[in-house]
Amino acid sequence: MLQSIYIRNYALIDELDISFTSGFSVITGETGAGKSIILGAIGLLLGQRADVKAIKNGASKCIVEARFHIANYGMEGFFADNDIEFDPEECILRREVSASGKSRAFINDTPASLAQMKLLGEKLIDIHSQHQNLLLNKEGFQLNILDILAQDEALLNRYQELYGRYKGVCRELEDFIAQAEKSRQDEDYIRFQLEQLEDADLKEGELTALEQEAEMLSHAEEIKAGLYRAGQLIDGEENGALSMVKECIQSLQGISRVYPQADEWRERLHSCYIELKDIGHDFSVAEEEVEFNPGRLDFVNERLNLIYNLQQKHRVESLEELIALTDKYREQLEAITSFDDRIAALNRQKEELYAQVLKEAAALTAVRSEAARYIEAQMQALLVPLGMPNVRFAVDMSARKEPDSKGMDSVTFLFSANKNGTLQNVASIASGGEIARVMLSLKAMIAGAVKLPTIIFDEIDTGVSGSIAEKMALIMEDMGRQNRQVISITHLPQIAARGIAHYKVYKEDTETGTLSHIRLLDKEERVKEIANMLSGTTLTEAALNNARVLLGLEK
Repeated sequence: MLQSIYIRNYALIDELDISFTSGFSVITGETGAGKSIILGAIGLLLGQRADVKAIKNGASKCIVEARFHIANYGMEGFFADNDIEFDPEECILRREVSASGKSRAFINDTPASLAQMKLLGEKLIDIHSQHQNLLLNKEGFQLNILDILAQDEALLNRYQELYGRYKGVCRELEDFIAQAEKSRQDEDYIRFQLEQLEDADLKEGELTALEQEAEMLSHAEEIKAGLYRAGQLIDGEENGALSMVKECIQSLQGISRVYPQADEWRERLHSCYIELKDIGHDFSVAEEEVEFNPGRLDFVNERLNLIYNLQQKHRVESLEELIALTDKYREQLEAITSFDDRIAALNRQKEELYAQVLKEAAALTAVRSEAARYIEAQMQALLVPLGMPNVRFAVDMSARKEPDSKGMDSVTFLFSANKNGTLQNVASIASGGEIARVMLSLKAMIAGAVKLPTIIFDEIDTGVSGSIAEKMALIMEDMGRQNRQVISITHLPQIAARGIAHYKVYKEDTETGTLSHIRLLDKEERVKEIANMLSGTTLTEAALNNARVLLGLEK
């Protein structure tokens, strides 16, 4: 339940700190006194969008903080899932909005996202405002009420998980069919390109080798002459390097007996002699192998031109990219040939999931149908005492052509307040007062099915008065006894008199401007407030006596 709320620098509120009691409480005040401002501040704690215009003029930021007692409401899972400390005795929600537009949210002093605050807020408070009456015209709202009262959450979750898988397979199948159709349109093109690339029989590293070979064949005579000249310089008959090194070795050998260091040099030169002899032999072999071969040169150049043309055609920079493109075309053709098998497999999977979806939807329909009969009986029982002796209320369920995320059921609440009247959509024929009573009755049933700590009714009594208002108050009072806090913002004295606690919202003009306040009324203040609601601005003794009667202070 809501224990207290603290508001600072919000709209007409300078600073407000008020505590609330359990059970059924009421809030009254003149139109424009600031009741909607307080609800707007609470809305910030429920994750609603912050408007910097709501910050009190001249303030740098506004703060809204509420404290809740949440023991016995089974909320431990939320705090564990979001890694926030759980305190059943005092849960604190705080929202700060700066004039710059920056907004910060906290849960138990832990920074939180607005999504987290909204999720927790929905578990803590339900604010029923007049605009919610318009929701009765929405089929989704009516189906949601039916599901809440059917308590089919586990069944609905299982159905939605299965339905999600079914829709996923449908999307995959559609994408795959589109892909297959496009690929088949490109099949001739892909096959032609692949055949051309496969005929080229490209090899890794081939381009570099061919370019080197072409360079060599184009300069064969020059290479041959260079190798011959190099061989002669090493092993020529006159002044060849080998003969001179050999003479040098012999000279050193001759002095090594008397000059030992010469022996080391001789050994080193001998090694050089052997290396030079090997190099000379390699030159000779290479010279014999190098020859001008016009046929081979033509083949190499044709091969190079083929590769260059393929690179230009396919707009790639390397032979490796051409080989990768070949593999890609090959994989695309293989995929095209396997499309039929894959489409057939997806179709089978789709049909199997569709059958399971229909089966789960039927189970959901059965549970909802049972809940629909319960709702019809309960609404009859609740609405008759609220001044509708001839009321009829029915939950019409019809099957959709195809399942959607909520099942196969289309739900409409039908209503007639008149004897022998035709049942029609409740939102289209009920008056404002009738809709208020219908919504209160629905909320009363929902409250019994959902562990919701606090419900705030914002002028749900619109369009009713007298004994009907008192009976509506009795319903809210009964809701407040079920381990729940109910707060009603009202203009009717019959409802205001039933509250355990009575809060008044009022405005005060000061030198700096107009301020809104709220305070808990004591017994005598309550009598005067309700008397004012009965008689208007002129407070009469008759109104005071009537107020005391309503409050049970006089018989």
